[in-house]
Amino acid sequence: MSNAELLTSSYDFTLPSELIATHPAHPRDHAKLLVYDRTTDKITHAYFYDLEKFIPKDCALIFNDTKVIKARLFGHKPSGGKIELLINRPLNANDINVYIRGKVKIETHIEFDESLVAVVKELKDDGSRVVNFLQNNKLLRFEDLLPIIERIGHIPLPPYIQREDSEEDASEYQTVFARAEGAVAAPTASLHFTPEQHERICKKFNHAFVTLHVGSGTFKPVETEVITDHPMHSEYYDISNAAKDILDSAQDILSIGTTSTRTIEFYEKHGKVQRGEANLFLHPNNKPSRVNHLLTNFHLPKSTLLMLVASFVGLEKTQELYTEAIKEKYRFYSYGDAMLII
Repeated sequence: MSNAELLTSSYDFTLPSELIATHPAHPRDHAKLLVYDRTTDKITHAYFYDLEKFIPKDCALIFNDTKVIKARLFGHKPSGGKIELLINRPLNANDINVYIRGKVKIETHIEFDESLVAVVKELKDDGSRVVNFLQNNKLLRFEDLLPIIERIGHIPLPPYIQREDSEEDASEYQTVFARAEGAVAAPTASLHFTPEQHERICKKFNHAFVTLHVGSGTFKPVETEVITDHPMHSEYYDISNAAKDILDSAQDILSIGTTSTRTIEFYEKHGKVQRGEANLFLHPNNKPSRVNHLLTNFHLPKSTLLMLVASFVGLEKTQELYTEAIKEKYRFYSYGDAMLII
């Protein structure tokens, strides 16, 4: 492995702004699909509705069934100063890790609609905050908070989609099989499936679901000079019994998205524990050992997700695939097009 594969600067690239997808493809499965076959070193340009044609025979598919919550809240301090709060993840039943735009200190009260109040309990070194939520002076557990923010919150679109969320995003920034509430970012490779295509593929291939509640750390660029010095964010995961059976078998796996990949590989590399906290960073120096094939979108420069792609095909090939995608005007990031590595 070359030293370049461990340098963050190697994962930088220039993307024309018009290739950043700000809205999804309609229908979902009409996104483009770049297929890279490692055995033949061949690139094929297709559409997502052709996916079945390229999935290797006798492969099992693993999906992430997490559901995006309306994690973005707009409120104000008692003084009237406006505050924007982004829920990141629950730390326990009552303590919620959040990001706050606006100046706060410990014991600052932030008021929202429906008599919801967030009280700042801790200021973390990484810029995040720990808060408790109360309604009518009653301390709320995270599961009590969810139906409230479903009514008053906003879909937390990624920062590079520079627009306010719309009615459309409530359904479009959600997979058709989303089930377990808790993510603040969608598992974007799965956004391309229509209900019909997903049902068709599931009838044809062995498959199962894992849950990884995607945190906002997924968008955080690597800022260290050497990628292995990056402190990887942690996310809650849960592996169903059906998924465990597949992971413990000898069957080849196509992982649907980077989030499913992180879950599978954390399970494989850390004692085969079915649920807990995953903080696995896959890169060319820490390659996947259980996932054989990957479906993913096109990712941000200097992101851990781009480095995960390089863990499958190496830095040089990743750069080549991304250069090809830019040349062919693929749409990038969460609402963008897809790539299948087989």
